Amino acid sequence: MRQRIAAAQNLNLRSMNIGIIGAGHIGSALAVRLVSLGHSVKIANSRGPETLDGVAEKTGATPATAREAAQHGEIIVVTIPLKNIPDLDKDLFAGVAAEVPVIDTSNYYPMLRDGQMPELEHGDLTESEWVQQHLGRPVVKVFNNIYADHLQNKGVAAGTPGRIALPVAGDGPAAKQKVMALVEELGFDAVDDGTLHESWRQQPGTPSYGADLPADQLRAHFVSLGSTRTEAQHAEYLANHAKAEQQMADQGILLK
Repeated sequence: MRQRIAAAQNLNLRSMNIGIIGAGHIGSALAVRLVSLGHSVKIANSRGPETLDGVAEKTGATPATAREAAQHGEIIVVTIPLKNIPDLDKDLFAGVAAEVPVIDTSNYYPMLRDGQMPELEHGDLTESEWVQQHLGRPVVKVFNNIYADHLQNKGVAAGTPGRIALPVAGDGPAAKQKVMALVEELGFDAVDDGTLHESWRQQPGTPSYGADLPADQLRAHFVSLGSTRTEAQHAEYLANHAKAEQQMADQGILLK
């Protein structure tokens, strides 16, 4: 960890305040990496900071309430089960400057966790557009299509052969650029996945989901898919995802 912090300092990377709402696999993996890079991280869960001693010991992040994490962040990460998004306080971002990027890492798992959500079944909304509606804030979609272990342990220096690329989708250019810079700092190539409405290309069931593709392959893949999701594509990826969920269920895999 000290070596990573030293490397970040040598690159003159500015330490930021980052708030993470959600202390599951992705939230904890991000906290480990961000703290190791010298950032100040506050992390929250739904049960209160008094339940986060183990997470704090593992990650180095400071336990907080969701409101404290949101207020702390120059970047805010929301990484909770999709079904729990509507349960967040409606005034969670009150007083948070409009230019602060809010990252959404969520995925829709109807069989294993979230239950059927009709708005996401018919294909008009992407998952993150649905999240954006409920949060009442613009969001940037990233960190949803990589395994937590890979996020924590497979970041490498820019230019390293086979460096994993992560898609980043959003409607605000400034927020997206800030998030893409963070992705690069974490050791991954940031690939622009267009608008939030185009973020279907990185959702579960698509070929890029969990594939750890390098940047050139990921860009070529997005070009091959096009920007507008067809009914056939939507049906195909829903079927792929349902099959993957069933396989996970058969293996006894549980999602938080």
